[in-house]
Amino acid sequence: MTTKERALLAVAALKQEYPGAVCSLTYQDPLQLLIATRLSAQCTDARVNLITPALFARFPTLEAFCQGTEEEIGGLIRSCGFYKIKSKDILAACRMIRDEFGGEVPDNIDDLTRLPGVGRKTANLVVGDIYHKPAVVTDTHCIRISGRLGLTRNTAPQKVEDDLRAILPPEDSNDFCHRLVLHGRAVCTARKALCGNCCMQGFCEKAGVGPNGEKLAPQKRP
Repeated sequence: MTTKERALLAVAALKQEYPGAVCSLTYQDPLQLLIATRLSAQCTDARVNLITPALFARFPTLEAFCQGTEEEIGGLIRSCGFYKIKSKDILAACRMIRDEFGGEVPDNIDDLTRLPGVGRKTANLVVGDIYHKPAVVTDTHCIRISGRLGLTRNTAPQKVEDDLRAILPPEDSNDFCHRLVLHGRAVCTARKALCGNCCMQGFCEKAGVGPNGEKLAPQKRP
């Protein structure tokens, strides 16, 4: 089986298992998604979703953020961790969007990654979810599960992204990554791969492999 064939099987299996593939962050517009994703670094999406209602109520527009201060933004996001650097990045990014991009969140990865605090993971999420362009969001779930499946031998986010772009159908790549997050939380967790519950165990390279590399007996799904 080629890597591309395995990728197509994974796309189909996850599509059936998780038909509703959506971002777990709550947002109303491109700017809110950009900010929520920045807040999610070293923080859970659930925690971010508790923080953002008050943040977006206080700063409902780009201009409102631009008129804010690091201290006020930081006070509203304190519980998400690293709030000082995040508030600095949010304010600087908003002012850059206003001054250099005409008040519109950029629609491409090159421009998005020029914004303070915005890496390729955030940029891909915005490009895919907002502008509906092919995107590969290489978060920890994506990297872990893609490696276990045998879709990549790399662990660096940029290299994993490049590997997946080469084998995934572009129209499925964004939703595929959302589904990997759901699968990573429910089945293929960082602590343990629950292969007996996995919709991909029939073609996964690591399915039924023990901690010392020993082959385990196949498991049936409940």
